[in-house]
Order: sequence, then structure tokens, then C-alpha cells
Amino acid sequence: MLTRRNVVLGAASLATVGEGANALAAPALGDSPFVRVKGQRFLLNGAPYRYVGTNMWYGAYLGAPGPTGNRDRLKRELDALAALRVVNLRVLGASENSPLKNSLRPAFRDSSNAYNEELLVGLDFLLAEMGKRDLKAVIFLNNFWEWTGGMVTYLYWTNGGHYFDMNDPAHPWPAWADYSATFYQSAKANVLYREYIAALIGRRNSITGIAYRDDPAIMAWQLANEPRPGGSPANAPPMAAFYAWVADTAAFIRSLDGNHLVSTGNEGLRGCMDDRNCLVRLNALSGVDYMTFHIWPLNWSWIDPANLPATYPACEANTRDYIATHLEIAASLNKPAVAEEFGLPRDDGGYGLTVPTIYRDRYYKLVFDAVEASARQNGPFAGTNFWAWGGTGRAQHADFNMVEGDTSFVGDPPQEPQGRNSVFDTDRSTLEIVRSHALALNSIDKRPI
Repeated sequence: MLTRRNVVLGAASLATVGEGANALAAPALGDSPFVRVKGQRFLLNGAPYRYVGTNMWYGAYLGAPGPTGNRDRLKRELDALAALRVVNLRVLGASENSPLKNSLRPAFRDSSNAYNEELLVGLDFLLAEMGKRDLKAVIFLNNFWEWTGGMVTYLYWTNGGHYFDMNDPAHPWPAWADYSATFYQSAKANVLYREYIAALIGRRNSITGIAYRDDPAIMAWQLANEPRPGGSPANAPPMAAFYAWVADTAAFIRSLDGNHLVSTGNEGLRGCMDDRNCLVRLNALSGVDYMTFHIWPLNWSWIDPANLPATYPACEANTRDYIATHLEIAASLNKPAVAEEFGLPRDDGGYGLTVPTIYRDRYYKLVFDAVEASARQNGPFAGTNFWAWGGTGRAQHADFNMVEGDTSFVGDPPQEPQGRNSVFDTDRSTLEIVRSHALALNSIDKRPI
């Protein structure tokens, strides 16, 4: 039986619990409806599972019976994705009611343990509909960044109300990232975080009656969206705190659920402050089932969206190198690797649906070609989740900003222009590239469609 004392004791031992302590055995291989890992490959029902996926963080919001919900739209979006052979969705399973100005509202929870049942039912509905279509969910449980509330909000709840916003002029980058990373050392903040994890994993779906821990529609639990050790080597918390948090949280999840995989949600080398040793050590942890990495050319100044013709070639070269580095490390660790976030703005940096996607299409094909090349060589590149699925959603305002109360979710999070990286139902050339890649993967692995 889950009690607050159980979870408090687990979080209080954050710095001392050995990796894998009290954990259930790793999921067994074989003919299973749950995704398994065997060396550098995923298996599903005993067959290779090398997938095309997307990010649709807002799925539970659409599935909710309350004001954010639009279940008819959600079913149409899932049908469209299934028709494209997009079989894996990375979705949000947690958000925190936050004072941060760009955070999502409503949220799954506040500082109490009275969680938002409407959004939890929305997640129930999403998983039920995904199960009908043989789609798999990767569910992230926290966020390094502010747009869902995330780690800084947990700190705010437990440190007497101290916080500052991202891009606060009084705390220029990377001060915010260094502060967010102090979450890993906060036992009080992690008590609340672990209480939520335990409640979610132990939840019984109100629609299907299946406990989340037993639901084959879930592929993996993810510790957080883009957890980093900090923003600057000089001022970040000790790196050991980051490793300990990952190891102990993964072990805690495994102690509650022996069916599903566990992943970090880390960006890869950029999410380790460009420290290769960090990347290797993080993904060598036995509680981490597979490597994740993200690729953000705009955020990392690899491209100038106003001058794509001149800057795209260097962006492409950087991307090839970034992918190669992560595949090399994944192979050395004998684990699969997933590029679970990547994207490129529309041509000329525009956001409207009429702006072409010539360079984005080239970029998607670059990433997909790398997956197919790895598949042909039985390599570790096991899947992708492009960022992000906009589908039939549309920006609601002329300035493309999202404001509280907007429910026409497009894939871009609240702090970014609505349409920057979203793939809409009208982006026919991009959709055809996605579909062709899915068919190619199926052909390589000789799987029936």
C-alpha cells in the first residue's frame, strides 16, 4: 500500500540508495506486448520495433472531459497518425501549477496530493484510444524547463516560495538552468515528485480498467523532459547529484513497475553541457534502458532562419556529426538510441501554414536516412519522435503567441510561437516524407504493416 511515509523514505534516501536497489527485475524478453530491449534493438511481440514517432505533449489535454478537451479531434489526430504509420507518441503525463509566467495552465497538480482528475481522465482516454490503434506512449513525468511548471516549481513549493523566471534580466542565462538543476539535491522537492510518480504508475485507467503499470499502450516512463545537470560547469550543482538522481529515480520507478522501460529524456551531448564523459556515464547506468537525444539547430545557433540557404549546409554537417557521436556511444554501451525531439522552422522563419517547408523537409529526410542506414546495419538508431504534431490545431492569434485559455493545441509549447516547429495536416510534402520513411523501416525489418 502506498503511503506518504513510503514515498518520503524513498526520497530521503536519494543520495544513498544504490542504483537498482529495491527494483523489480528488468522486463523479460520474449513474445510480449510490452516493448523490450535486447542489445541495441527494441522488440515488440518478439519482432523488431524500430519506429517512427512524434511528440504530442497535449494529448491528455485533448482527452480531458473539461474545458481543454476535444475528444473528437484527438481521435481524428490519432487516426491520421496511424494512417501515416506513426506508431509512437511522446506525451506529457505531468504538469505543475506554477507562478512561472510561461507555464501551462491548467496543470495536473499543485503542491497538494489532490491531483487534477480531469487531466488524469484525459490521459486515461488518450491511452485507451492509443491502445485501440496499437500506438505506444512515452510519458514524461517532469520538466527541466518552465513551460509545464517543472523542477523550478517543485523547488518553489518546498523552499519557502523562492523562484525566478526564465530570461529574467536580473538572472541572465545560464543562471536559470543552474538553479533548476538544484532540484536533484532537494529531498523535499523529490518527495512531492515521487508521490506523483507513484500515484500515476499505480493509477487504474477509468476507461479500460487497466492499471497503468500493466498497460501495453505505454512503452516507457521518462524521468523528465530534457533533464540537464545544469547550465554552466562553473556554477552548476555537482555532477554526481545528477547521476544519483537519475539512478535513484529510475530504480524507484522500476520498484513500482516491472513491465515498462525507463528513459531519461535527456538531450544528449548538449544536455550534458557538451561533456562526453557525462553522456557516457549517464547512459551507462543500468536503470536507463535506452539513450535519448534531441537535435535543435535553431536553439543551438546552427541556422539563421532568415537566411536558410546560406546557413543550412553547416547545420546539416553539424547534425550528421551529432547523430554519429550518439550512435557511436550507444553502440559502445550496447543500447538503442532514439532521437526523440528534432525540428526545423518553416522557410524564412515564418509560422503560417502557407509558408513553405522546403528546408524542413530536407532536414527530416536527413534524420530519417540516418535511421534507415543504421537499420540496414543492425545499428542502434532505433526510432525518432519528430517535434511536433500540430495536426488540425491552429494558432489562435495573429502574433502566434499562446495565451492562457487557448485550447487549439499545435505542438509548440506555450513559450514559443505557435507554428514554429509544428507539422500540420496541410503539410503534405512533410507528411509524405514521414510516411515513406515508415514504409522503408517496415521493409528493412520485414514487418507486416
